[in-house]
Parts: sequence; C-alpha cells; structure tokens
Amino acid sequence: MTHLWFETALLPTGWASDVAIDMVRGQIAAVTPGTAPSAGDERHALALPGLPNLHSHAFQRAFAGGTEVRGPTGDSFWTWREAMYRAVDRMDPEDVEAIAAQVYVEMLEAGYTRVGEFHYLHHDRDGSAYADIGELAQRIAAAAQQTGIALTLLPVFYAHGGFGAQAPNHGQRRFINDVNSFGRLIESARKAAAALPDAVVGIAPHSLRAATAEEIAAILPLAEGGPVHIHVAEQTKEVEDCIAWSGRRPVEHLLDNAPVDGRWCLIHATHMTGEETRRMAASGAVAGLCPITEANLGDGIFPAPDFVAAGGRYGVGSDSNVLIDVAGELRLLEYSQRLAHRARNVLAISEGKSTGGALFAAALEGGAQALGAPTPEAQALGTRAGLAIGAPADIVTLDINHPALAGRKGAAALDAWIFAAARPAVDCVWRRGDKLVVGGRHRARLPVEARFRAALGRIAS
Repeated sequence: MTHLWFETALLPTGWASDVAIDMVRGQIAAVTPGTAPSAGDERHALALPGLPNLHSHAFQRAFAGGTEVRGPTGDSFWTWREAMYRAVDRMDPEDVEAIAAQVYVEMLEAGYTRVGEFHYLHHDRDGSAYADIGELAQRIAAAAQQTGIALTLLPVFYAHGGFGAQAPNHGQRRFINDVNSFGRLIESARKAAAALPDAVVGIAPHSLRAATAEEIAAILPLAEGGPVHIHVAEQTKEVEDCIAWSGRRPVEHLLDNAPVDGRWCLIHATHMTGEETRRMAASGAVAGLCPITEANLGDGIFPAPDFVAAGGRYGVGSDSNVLIDVAGELRLLEYSQRLAHRARNVLAISEGKSTGGALFAAALEGGAQALGAPTPEAQALGTRAGLAIGAPADIVTLDINHPALAGRKGAAALDAWIFAAARPAVDCVWRRGDKLVVGGRHRARLPVEARFRAALGRIAS
C-alpha cells in the first residue's frame, strides 16, 4: 500500500481538504478527507485526477510546426492533409514507436493519464500489409508500455477516398483495409493490448468519407461493446460534399444510418445545425473536441453552449499533437466560445461556478465515457472517473510554487492553471500508483527523446 496526503484534492463530490489516498495494486483503495497526515506520508498541496486525452494521432507529432509556410493558393485542412501524406511516406515501424513514445511522455507531463489513439497508419510504405497486419498497432502498444500511459487503442477502418465509396488516392495507401482485413487487424490489436494494464480496444470508422454505412454496420460487432469513434463534420467542404452526395449533412446522415449511443464519440462535429446539435446530445454520444488542432487547421468553432444546454457531454483531445497541453486545450475551448459569442465564462454555465472547474469536470467525465475507461471494479462501485475508491490511481499534482498559483487553492488554483499559467504547472503524475513524472519531467524522458530525435533525423533525410 502507498499512502499519499494532499492539502486539497478534487474528488467526485467536489474539493476537499486534508485528503489521504491509499493505493493498492494500482487502484485507489481508500479516500479519506479531513484527516491529518501520518508520519512517512508523501505530502503534496493539490491533487487532481489525471485527464483522458480522447483523440490522438501520435505519428503526426513528427511534423508538428512543419506546415506553417503559406502555399501558392491559400492553405486549408486539405493542403495540410497533403503534407501529412508526404510525412507518412517516410515512416518505418521503429519511427512510429519512437514518435508515439515521445508523444505519450509529453502527454503524461501535461497531466493526461489515458490516451485514445485513433490509429490509422497500418501498412508498409508501398501499401502492402506487414506480415502481422497489426505491426504498427503493436508499436503503439509498445510505446504505451514504455511510458506507462493508459491506452484505449482505436484501430481505424479506412476504405475510401471520398463520399460514395470513391477510390482512395495514392497518399492514403498505408491506411486502407476492407472489412475482412480489418477483422484481422482488430484481432492483432487485441493481442497487443492484452499485455497492458486496463487497456481498452475499440474501433474507429475514420469518417463518412472513408467508410460507407454498410461497412460501418459490418464492423460494429468487432467493437465487442467497446468505444466507437468517428470523425464527422470537421470542415465546411466536408459538409458541402456530404450534401451533394446524399442530400443530408454529415451528423444528420450518421444519426440516421448508425446506432449512435453512449459508446460513440463524434470527433469534431464542428459544423452542425441546431437540430443536429440537439439530436447528437440526445444520442448520448460524446463530442470529441480538439481546440488546438481545430484552430491550427482552421476548422471552425464547435457549438458548445447549445450542445451542453441540450445535455451533451464532451471531452478533449490533442489530435495532431501540434502542441500537447491540457490547460491549453481547455483554455482555447473556452476562449473560442468567448470570441464567437462575445461573452465571458461561457462554459461555466451557471452563476457562481468556476469556469476552469466546469471545463475540467466535463472533460474528465466525457473523456472517461468516450475511452471506456472505468475498470470493472470501479463500475461495480458506481465510479466512472476521478479520485474514488476502485478507480485507477491516476493522480496529478500542481506546482504551488508556480507564480500563477500563488495564494490560490481549490477551484481558484484550477482556474489559475488553465487561464493564467504561461509555463507548465504540473508537478507529479502517478499512473496506476506508479510515479512517472516528478518535477514536471517523465522519468524516461531522456532516452525516449533521444529515440525521437533519431527518428526525425531518419524521416527528414
């Protein structure tokens, strides 16, 4: 048993003082507020639950910051996508593993403790399958094992290059599977994930551009009750193309043709009508929001106030991993709403509520739901996420010596971290009770970073 003590901690019931947490075999065994520290306790000022990162493409970290030069005709998501294809052409399995490990180190240092890896880089450079079709999924699992992050692995079904089952283009050759080969991929991914503690495997039809309704129906049983993620309505061109093809908008088409429920996570869902927003909220699906990437790609702004008012749940993800920053995702989510609505504290929702607290709580609950995170023990106790008995001992502490946190406690400290900290404020991170981050640095950062640098050298050569 490991015994920790915190001056304040964010529990499922709210902020509490003088909190002792006992950890046994990677899980929280006891949470005792209002207790004095015992001799030998490890003591910290402020504890938060680790946050789920519900949407990541780890390999895209390899060209973060490398697409910021204007092209001849103006840039968009679609020109960025071509640059992504060119980067993918140069990656080998060793590179994929090295890049993912660097990404997961940075996530843990930022305060994420579980990642939803939306994994669609499957095949060799010429588009042929590896001897084991799940070779690259195994590399993702190996990176998670090296770094200690919890993994929800979401192998992606990608069959087409556009709406109406258009043929894929050359740049997509490493992504492509049919229903049968995707079944073999899922089988390999499950074997890889079996070696990891509390790993989850789901499925991810890439988008309505890349998978038909019939194919989505055919692969759904492979989820075996686990998460189902899909990109939808990220770009206005995507909406226009979907209407031209089907007469319906993407979210409308998905809700009309798939059994969308609480297992589903709709990534982006940026461009929706009011009716689509209400229908999506009513379905129970989580909105997977990636504000930093959405801003970087010029996607648009999610209709968050209307979605939340309709009872919708959301979480956040780092998507392209151009910048991995828990506080930055939450801050930009709120700031984008302030710019769109010319108001402040938009997502606090109710009077007297901390905006940072509302954002963090929503991202914690929505992310846990989207990633299938609750352990069987936690589910039996009615625990979904957070610092509660039966939950994984995934704990983050903040550095109270950070200037932005001076004199702040509880919700005020959380607001200060999200809105006022110009440099990282995460101090320590435990994952299943294992202390992986100390003083803001992952214990494996140096060797992981060395492999990452070597991989980028090979990719750039």
